[in-house]
Amino acid sequence: MRGFSHVKSMEKEKLEEFKKNHKTNFLAVQYETLLQKEEEAHKMAKDEGMQELAGEELVALAEQKKGIEEQLLKIVKSDEEEQKFPNEVILEVRAGAGGDEAAIFAYQLAEMYKRYAETVGWQTRTLNESTNDMGGYKEASIEIKGKDVYKKLQFETGVHRVQRVPVTEKQGRIHTSTASVAIMPIRKKKNIDLSEGDVEMDFSRSGGAGGQNVNKVETAVRVVHKETGLEVRCTSERSQLKNRVLAMSMLQAKLEVLAEEEEAKKHSATRKAQIGTGDRSEKIRTYNGPQNRVTDHRIKESWHNFEGILNGELEAVFDTLEKAQSKLEA
Repeated sequence: MRGFSHVKSMEKEKLEEFKKNHKTNFLAVQYETLLQKEEEAHKMAKDEGMQELAGEELVALAEQKKGIEEQLLKIVKSDEEEQKFPNEVILEVRAGAGGDEAAIFAYQLAEMYKRYAETVGWQTRTLNESTNDMGGYKEASIEIKGKDVYKKLQFETGVHRVQRVPVTEKQGRIHTSTASVAIMPIRKKKNIDLSEGDVEMDFSRSGGAGGQNVNKVETAVRVVHKETGLEVRCTSERSQLKNRVLAMSMLQAKLEVLAEEEEAKKHSATRKAQIGTGDRSEKIRTYNGPQNRVTDHRIKESWHNFEGILNGELEAVFDTLEKAQSKLEA
């Protein structure tokens, strides 16, 4: 579908491509019918007595074809936009340096995004979580679905740092802890082929709440990609089969992101200007409790709303990042 524009008569190959897509099949069939009528009108035009009528028919058919081509172009543009900015992502958060406090911060970051998601009507689901004794996250994977999910969250990948007095600190000293966030878009069109033959799977009992079924049946799935060693774990469903499907989807997203990062590094000198590197090891933001300040180091911008932002008040942050990106692209 790429490169489609208004043309006098759509190429046969392009038409067949549109017929394969369920979104454009009906319009493509209609267009094919118009081409047949157009061919008949051209034959009719060879008869001198029918030339005027054939001419009127050809004008009408051309208008109808143009209308269908415009509708097809609109659908293609919408698909391209959804491919670039899909409405589904997997958010992965991991505790970094800082022990228990880092795990608590990782949990707070996950909750921050979930609270924001709730305010804008996105759906969230925890696919996997590994907690410490204080309820913090060693790591967690969360599925987020909704309009403009990736457009809003695309700049959240990287290392987040918190500076504050931890609840475990008895002498009032400020500690610095980190957690990393990775945003992995789920695109409908896959650039990497992944099959169960490319992975190793093992199954175990899911821990935590969920009743006897969860604890007695091996529903948790761990998938390891043989070539890269990338690993994912899914425990959200009571069904092993559903967890397998989800785990493969999570791994697919990780592989796609890895491929995009490698491609970006190859063309780093010529690629379009972008906020930060998009690498999960890049230090992107500091949350400073004593100074009631959150600073994004990539755009050198601060917001004096430490508690509010950690409670999901992220709209101002996202708007500022979006404007900064627009300036870079201008």
